[in-house]
Amino acid sequence: MTKGDGPPEIGILLYPGVQMSAALGLADLLFFADKLARKRLDHSDPVLRISQLDAGGALSRLTDSAPRPGGSPVVIILPPCVSPPRPGSFSHDLLTWLRSQHAAGVTLAAVCGGGFLLAQTGLLQGRTATTHISLTTLYADRFPDVVLDADRLIIDHGDVVTAGGLMAWTDLGLRFVERLLGRAAMLETARFLVLDAPGREQRFYGVFTPNLAHGDAAILKVQHWLDQAGAASATTAAMAEHAGLEERTFLRRFRKATGLKPTEYCQHLRVGRARTLLEATAQPINKIAWDVGYEDPGSFRKVFFKVTGLSPSDHRRRFGLQTRRA
Repeated sequence: MTKGDGPPEIGILLYPGVQMSAALGLADLLFFADKLARKRLDHSDPVLRISQLDAGGALSRLTDSAPRPGGSPVVIILPPCVSPPRPGSFSHDLLTWLRSQHAAGVTLAAVCGGGFLLAQTGLLQGRTATTHISLTTLYADRFPDVVLDADRLIIDHGDVVTAGGLMAWTDLGLRFVERLLGRAAMLETARFLVLDAPGREQRFYGVFTPNLAHGDAAILKVQHWLDQAGAASATTAAMAEHAGLEERTFLRRFRKATGLKPTEYCQHLRVGRARTLLEATAQPINKIAWDVGYEDPGSFRKVFFKVTGLSPSDHRRRFGLQTRRA
């Protein structure tokens, strides 16, 4: 992936509204990757070039870890932003420049809200992308031609890469360390910085937030009922009766209002309650399964993994308060 002589360069784009802490953090992560790799390989010269780029629509380096004439990045990273950018907030020149860099073979990568800038280039049209889970509705409204999958932390198409969570710049940085310097360098950098090696998913951290602003009073009544008492054992027939609707009508209106089938909605509520119990108590997993409405612990484990991407025991090890106290 190198362009010309010298080490491969990763450029970090400082666009309007960029979160500078993330941009600087990325530069530090890449700096340590280069330093550790040089020591392991006994190289005096840099093996990775790290630059911060001005967003003026032309290649202008504000900082450069390995200054030399010429050359250009093989990767340009768009860090997260402080708040979601407004439509039209990026200049035509910047968007044109990013498209030209991509056409020249540069990989473009974006983290969290930086994905709004990448999407405005049109390079994500018809492709799958991710963003922060709190931005999914806004992103989907603005870019309906992008297939959004916010469960995933990183989606890598090779030439364009998107990362979801606000701190996913660590995962993205390690992804490019592995791509450019090899897996040994990536693992070495992750260990040195005490970071999880890539493999996390955004859904590990997701909290189910039901849509309550859809305006369908009958469905809202059922949602409140499920939240208070009914999710552990409610049947579709019981939900329809509570809504005062014929079952077929209820199913259609429920999915339109919530985006989920009633069974899926109840699964998310049950798993949400199970997460709380796994994190805050030391109760046996089989008892938690029973308490949230699953008579078969095996079925509970399958549903929990389907929703969260983790087994109940893995979730407890990662997030449990009891585990952290131990």
